Amino acid sequence: MEAQALAALQHAPGPVTAAWVQERLGGDLAYTTVMTILSRLHAKQAVSRERSGRAYVWTAAADEAGLAALRMRRVLDGQPDRDTVLTRFVSALSPHDGQLLRTLLDRATDDAPARDATTDDTTGRDAAPDDTTGQDAPSDRRRSSTPM
Repeated sequence: MEAQALAALQHAPGPVTAAWVQERLGGDLAYTTVMTILSRLHAKQAVSRERSGRAYVWTAAADEAGLAALRMRRVLDGQPDRDTVLTRFVSALSPHDGQLLRTLLDRATDDAPARDATTDDTTGRDAAPDDTTGQDAPSDRRRSSTPM
C-alpha cells in the first residue's frame, strides 16, 4: 500500500490531500488507513507534508527506489554488526550487481572532496602533530564510526 500511495503522490499535480490519495487508491480504503500509510511514509522521509488549514497536503520526497534505499538503510542502522551484515550482503550479490556496486562506489569516491593530510578527518581542523614523531598524537586521531 505504501508503494501505491507513493506512486499516486509522484503523479500528483502538486501537494495533495489524503482524500485525493484515497481516491487514487480506489476509494475503498478508509480515510484513516490512508492517513496511517501517509504518516508512515512521512516517518520514513519518503513524503513531506505541509499544513493547509486544518489538514495536511502531501508531496512525494522519494521515488520507489528511494523508498527501498531508505528501508535498506534502516535495516542496516538497526544492526549492531554492520561489517558482517554488509559483508554477507555483498557476498550474496550476483556478479552483475557486484560490478554495478563497484562502479557506484568508485564514482562516489571520485566525486568525494579530497582530504588534506594536514587536517583532522572528522572536524576539518588542523591536526596537532606529535612532538616526537611528527605524527598526529594518539588523542588527536579520530575516526568516523560510520562506514562509507
